Amino acid sequence: MPSEAPAPFDIPPGVHYLKLKSTTGQSMQIRSRKPMPVIAAAFLAMFSLCLAEEAKTPKVGDPAPRVEGKDQDGKEWKLADAIGKKVVLLYFYPKDDTPGCTKEACGFRDRIADLKKENVEVIGVSFDSSESHQKFIAKHNLNFPLIADTDGKIADAYGARMLGKNMARRVSFLIGLDGKIAHVTDSPSADVHLAETQAAVEKLRKG
Repeated sequence: MPSEAPAPFDIPPGVHYLKLKSTTGQSMQIRSRKPMPVIAAAFLAMFSLCLAEEAKTPKVGDPAPRVEGKDQDGKEWKLADAIGKKVVLLYFYPKDDTPGCTKEACGFRDRIADLKKENVEVIGVSFDSSESHQKFIAKHNLNFPLIADTDGKIADAYGARMLGKNMARRVSFLIGLDGKIAHVTDSPSADVHLAETQAAVEKLRKG
């Protein structure tokens, strides 16, 4: 909960001061000469911070943030290692073994042979633990790595965190050999992701 912070020395008497911090560590200061209800100030500040966080989602043509993490077996994975060698389908999803996430993961599983022919590496990312990923993979025979982004650093780098939650929304990034974002699918529908990513891979192949 936000609280009144001690006013710095450069704030004159009578000026109300409020400092808040977002889930990604961004901070905002509010200063006013009129009394401001803490709840109203917090709402305005967090709304602005949320917009700033949402705006960080990379767009087509942007360099893909060079993230890294550990997969379900604790093996280190770095996007930088794949750049120039493989096209990477980096997809974020809310939670292991839930209906939509299972449908999406199984869809990629069933298409993995065709994706590999197109030199595409599929990498799934969620806030779930490595243990949760292991169970999800075993239950549905998944054939690609799942990164345990338990601290949300990868999700934050791609603007994929659900606002105010330790959970990623469903968003996929197709990253070309040049390390730039070639396609983005940002939709809650697993079917939309499966259809759009397939079309994007074909488009990338044709150049």
